[in-house]
Amino acid sequence: MSNAPRRAGRHFLQIPGPTPVPDRILRAMDMPVIDHRGPEFKALGLKVLSGIKTIFKTSSPVFIYPSSGTGAWEAALVNTLSPGDTVLMYETGHFATLWKAMASKLGLQPQFIASDWRSGADADAIEARLREDKAHAIKAVCVVHNETSTGATSRIDEVRRALDAARHPALLMVDTISSLASIDYRHDEWGVDVTVGGSQKGLMLPPGLGFNAVSDKALAASKAARSPKSYFAWDDMLSANKEGFFPYTPATNLLYGLAEAIDMLHEEGLARVFARHDRHAEGVRRAVKAWALEIWCREPKYYSSSLTAILMPSSHNADAFRRTALEHFDVSLGTGLSKIAGKVFRIGHLGDINDLTMIATLAGVEMALKLAGVPHQSEGVRAAMDYFTTTAKRPGD
Repeated sequence: MSNAPRRAGRHFLQIPGPTPVPDRILRAMDMPVIDHRGPEFKALGLKVLSGIKTIFKTSSPVFIYPSSGTGAWEAALVNTLSPGDTVLMYETGHFATLWKAMASKLGLQPQFIASDWRSGADADAIEARLREDKAHAIKAVCVVHNETSTGATSRIDEVRRALDAARHPALLMVDTISSLASIDYRHDEWGVDVTVGGSQKGLMLPPGLGFNAVSDKALAASKAARSPKSYFAWDDMLSANKEGFFPYTPATNLLYGLAEAIDMLHEEGLARVFARHDRHAEGVRRAVKAWALEIWCREPKYYSSSLTAILMPSSHNADAFRRTALEHFDVSLGTGLSKIAGKVFRIGHLGDINDLTMIATLAGVEMALKLAGVPHQSEGVRAAMDYFTTTAKRPGD
């Protein structure tokens, strides 16, 4: 037990996930464990397996794993590909780099389109690489929709058009771990073959569930894929899921929470959820610009509605600043990862948040900037308040 004195008030968890879990979802998960082979679980299983399709915007199967998003990455690769297969991946940041490293460990041959981590995936570059592949050696194109390390969102509709323009048969795989239920995403409309998701961000749940939404083309590919798999095998999931069950013990209480999260998202309306995230992201960006700091993502086209990464002045360490914010104002901000460690901090604005959540967070950041001696203009909170006030909707609008 710590000897530190109690801190009054709430902690502001403003990292880009895990996000705070709403009380309503916490209450939904506070249930006795039930028989995962019984009729009560069957009803729950069928509900979440059907409901999660509406979040991915698909009519195809969505597999739910007791895993992190990393497990869902692996499931996407091993179910559709064989050792030695070439996969085309785009270096949007830290998480795209980790997915590429996983592909190598699984015996695949990733081709990595390099970038400076300051934008989303360049669909033209992907198309050019696919046009060069006359023999269709590339079996899959893997793109991170929202790069959590950099705050850059790739245009998946443009990537789909790149594959079509090149007349290339590769599968399209997309990581939506920090965009699902936060940024508009359309699995079927955009012709995605495997969409990877996780529970701990826009879905407002604790970590512990991973998702694969899969197309008919991906299911067909899985019949010929030779990568070793057992826990993540789609065919085992397909047969069990038909009746609402799973091939192994599921994370029952997380599924109770997932059912509640899906209900909450639809009660608000997905279009309103996305608009809320867009609006809060713009308010944060206005604050950053008013502070005279630099947004890490260079191109507005790729700005993320889930998080904003902010570049610190060269003479200041981002992690030292984050410690100041935590110690003095009890706000957790995202760290810079791998090659941008110490250079950026990240403000998460995804999940179950409102205007006051964001204003309080920005106030903590602005006060911490002052305490840490970081050069800035002290008008960020005012800029966000003005934006939120002028764009506020009246009840009933």
